[in-house]
Amino acid sequence: MASVVAQMSLPSESGYRPWEDQSFIKWKKRDPHVNLRCHDSVEGSLKFWYERSKVDYVAANVAVWDDEAVDGALTCAAFWVKDLPYVRSLSGYWKFFMAPSPNDVPANFHGRTFQDSDWDNLPVPSNWQMHGFDRPIYTNSDYPFPVNPPHVPLENPTGCYRTYFSIPKEWKGRRILLHFEAVDSAFYAWINGVPVGYSQDSRLPAEFEITDYCYPSGSEEKNVLAVQVFRWSDGSYLEDQDHWWLSGIHRDVLLLAKPQVFISDYFFKSNLAENFSSADLHVEVELAKSKVKPEGGAHSDLIVEAKLYDISSWYKSGGIADLLSSNVADIKYKSSSADTLVLEGKLDRPRLWSAEHPNLYTLVVILKDSLGHIVDCESCQVGIRQVSKAHKQLLVNGHPIVLRGVNRHEHHPRVGKTNIESCMIKDLVLMKQHNINAVRNSHYPQHPRWYELCDLFGMYMIDEANIETHGFYFLQDWKNPTLEPSWAAAMLDRVIGMVERDKNHASIISWSLGNESHYGPNHSASAGWVRERDSSRLLHYEGGGARTSSTDIVCPMYMRVWDIVKIAKDPSETRPLILCEYSHSMGNSNGNIDEYWEAIDTTFGLQGGFIWDWVDQGLLKEHPDGSRHWAYGGDFGDIPNDLNFCLNGLIWPDRTLHPAMHEVKYVYQPIKAALTREILKIRNTHFFESTEGLEFSWVVHGDGYSIGSGILSLPTIGPQGSYDIEWQKGPWYSVWASCSKAEIFLTVSAKLVDSTRWSEAGHVVSSTQVQLPSQRDIVHHAMKAEDATISSEVVGDILRVYQQSNWEIKFNIKNGTFESWEVKGVSVMDKGIFPCFWRAPTDNDKGGGATSYLSRWKAAHLDCLAVSTKSCSIHSSDKTLKIEAAYLVTPTVENSDVAFTCEVTYLVYGSGDVVVDYNVKPSSNLPPLPRVGVEFNLEKSLDRIQWYGRGPFECYPDRKAAAHVAVYEDNVGNMHVPYIVPGECSGRADVRWVTFRNKDGIGIYASVYGNSPPMQMNASYYSTAELDRATHHEELVKGNSIEVHLDHKHMGLGGDDSWTPCVHEKYLIPPVPYSFSFRLSPITSATTGHEIFEAQL
Repeated sequence: MASVVAQMSLPSESGYRPWEDQSFIKWKKRDPHVNLRCHDSVEGSLKFWYERSKVDYVAANVAVWDDEAVDGALTCAAFWVKDLPYVRSLSGYWKFFMAPSPNDVPANFHGRTFQDSDWDNLPVPSNWQMHGFDRPIYTNSDYPFPVNPPHVPLENPTGCYRTYFSIPKEWKGRRILLHFEAVDSAFYAWINGVPVGYSQDSRLPAEFEITDYCYPSGSEEKNVLAVQVFRWSDGSYLEDQDHWWLSGIHRDVLLLAKPQVFISDYFFKSNLAENFSSADLHVEVELAKSKVKPEGGAHSDLIVEAKLYDISSWYKSGGIADLLSSNVADIKYKSSSADTLVLEGKLDRPRLWSAEHPNLYTLVVILKDSLGHIVDCESCQVGIRQVSKAHKQLLVNGHPIVLRGVNRHEHHPRVGKTNIESCMIKDLVLMKQHNINAVRNSHYPQHPRWYELCDLFGMYMIDEANIETHGFYFLQDWKNPTLEPSWAAAMLDRVIGMVERDKNHASIISWSLGNESHYGPNHSASAGWVRERDSSRLLHYEGGGARTSSTDIVCPMYMRVWDIVKIAKDPSETRPLILCEYSHSMGNSNGNIDEYWEAIDTTFGLQGGFIWDWVDQGLLKEHPDGSRHWAYGGDFGDIPNDLNFCLNGLIWPDRTLHPAMHEVKYVYQPIKAALTREILKIRNTHFFESTEGLEFSWVVHGDGYSIGSGILSLPTIGPQGSYDIEWQKGPWYSVWASCSKAEIFLTVSAKLVDSTRWSEAGHVVSSTQVQLPSQRDIVHHAMKAEDATISSEVVGDILRVYQQSNWEIKFNIKNGTFESWEVKGVSVMDKGIFPCFWRAPTDNDKGGGATSYLSRWKAAHLDCLAVSTKSCSIHSSDKTLKIEAAYLVTPTVENSDVAFTCEVTYLVYGSGDVVVDYNVKPSSNLPPLPRVGVEFNLEKSLDRIQWYGRGPFECYPDRKAAAHVAVYEDNVGNMHVPYIVPGECSGRADVRWVTFRNKDGIGIYASVYGNSPPMQMNASYYSTAELDRATHHEELVKGNSIEVHLDHKHMGLGGDDSWTPCVHEKYLIPPVPYSFSFRLSPITSATTGHEIFEAQL
């Protein structure tokens, strides 16, 4: 046997390499099954789940994202098996040797007497690339090695692991199982030099029985576990997901001790009555037979039963809960087949599971001998719920739920694919707090604890098989493995392994056959197996056009709003449409996501979608000076790579929120408010939860400032119910009636009354702002010349305009531009006001190759514009000064035509106010423009910003639904948004006025003027050129001033995807004439921006 396996683990003379044979996917590996706990009693089972279920948002506070995570992963591995007497974690520091290829592994390294003292120490679980061995590689779709299936390169980094363990004396007489939760990508294992198994599929368990190869329990001899892990194998061709290629034993390694006959698997099912008043319970149990055949035939002297316990009572008492008294159903033996025993029972008035009400029960399956003594005990948390289909609908417990989802890769910036409980909880807490109710496990089965937490916190889940062959889409010379019969067994094995491991989790409402793997007979075969094995869930697969017979859901990715509506209205399509991926969150993105939800909320047959994706997959990389940054593709010298295409998250790698998360929370919020004529309608879009646990409040803002607020007393609104309020009869009416402000906004919010598992009391669940009619007509008053006189003088090309010691402006007559501006002797502006049409490109601007916005902008040379003065004239009086200038904006490229003509009027008043009128005429052959506005530079001490507009967070014309209109304050440093790859950022939409002040309150005020609409504003220490230049955030160099942009028009961000130019038409800026006006004023601590603005209305 050893010689045979030696041939399998090392290349033979014939050149055969088993890890390059798609038909050889496992050896001596036990059949897949649910996670085993190996309890010794019912009480022990219940105590285990009692402790394991005591998790809430507080645990998220200890999540770590740096070097502490290394030990954190080891601590978790021990915690996850705590109080399991017959389970032991082997996680810890193992001896490790990195060989450049399988040919170079040390001879007989798996032998018991091999000397490994000079080997390195490596934590298990971990990815070896995260500890200085080999290098991480990021690709989106390309395989990181020459494609020649099933072969992989001879240069195939191979990790050699060794560790030592003893069998506890308490385990005497029991069978020993060696359980690897996941290893990337393929591996062999030896015990004391004897080969015990081989496996591949880097995201599912591999389990081997090692009883006969271990020293007896209580022996003084230590057992040696050796593992050889291949970075590349034929299985890698099925694992071409869009994430980092990281290798090693990245999940826990366990020893399990079982009796000679034991519970090896079980499948819990519930069949609800039509009115959901009761549930028939059904448990299918499989037993592992003893190696010695029992007398009287298999299982004849054994008793199998199950009990169901309601955990809802466990945490209500102040003391120790009486766990056994929570038994609500006994599930008894009904029948058996050759391999399966069937148990049946019934539960009246079941507490149903949903994401809104994640009610769980603890199922305990018990194996007894003929005397009634417990032989073995297994348990898990289960939920009772019904997943079904109706015409164009996915139903949970009879209701057409809406999936407000996100795709989630397993990713940690320090430990890669290794999992830590507090970090998983952090993800769930953030999801729930931002109204996300569904997750797609992209694109592989994830850590077992993730499923338990999703069951507990309440999260609808699509569980996805570890199959993706995206790279074959672009290869003409190779047939996709999903079309090849020789790969069918490998594919089906991955699907079966997922279903069998995860089948008892209530959160899973759909299985997925994988991702981006074309479509072929192998998918059909897998779909057939799943439907036969588990009819209680739906089936999902996007490949082949998202509408094949192997999917119960029309599940396109990145389909446009108008196209999903068209499918939903297609009478021939009877399935619901749920976007498996949409709103690509790469950098500053997620534009027009609100339009998707306007369609989903109003179109029958649309039931939501999953944003791509959850977290920026940046990895911590250390610089020579000891500093660290988040690295992306290519930063480790990895070739090939797809650069920063791994940075598509709603959050940064350390789980700090991107600004777009606020927009997601808003469009996903379950409590909606809308004002239509006289009626304010408040809707509860939950399907199972009323508003009883929410407190409603209101606040009225007049011209940006709160002028009244209070509690909004509403009757309880039931699921899918609504309540209408005549707004003029609301509690805010008296505030509105006495208000003379130009703009009045009403905000209605709902917050939690009590703490939940995912948030403390007071958390705002939903908040909506609506505009109320003004009490007066808004008439924009023109500036009037005041009594204050202004003085002026010309010295050379400089026109100096001033008013005593209050302010001074210097204007370059030759260039027709501002040179400087002083207020009370303080320099506030050090670089003139220029027209601006360029922005630092976002990731979405760059997508689309030659057709991208960036390519078209560069072809038109919009990135290298220079402003020259065609003419400049001055008209003065003792109270005003009028400067008329004409600018030509031309690319610096030789022989370029004029791109823009700008006619500008500056009207300077004795008060120091400057009204600027712009008339812009672009060349008609230009592409859609990045922006139309002005740019100027302020002294960097003017870092205190106050504005009246949308905020407080970054927002743009097509991503501003969540940003309420009010007066906000911040500073320049905080305004900056540190996207890992810099680009246009920090904008605030619909700004009416803004002030920039120093610590003494001196500075500049700017506002829209006349009939000009609110503007887009941003201010940054980083210039547009600097944001364009840097490829990593840490490369940015602050300027010596604050660059300010006031835009009359700013192009949307887009986000339908990041590889085509897809900003919606209404957010594009066509090259047509534009006219706009704005006002600049000196400001001191004695004046507010609001006072200045109010005076012009």
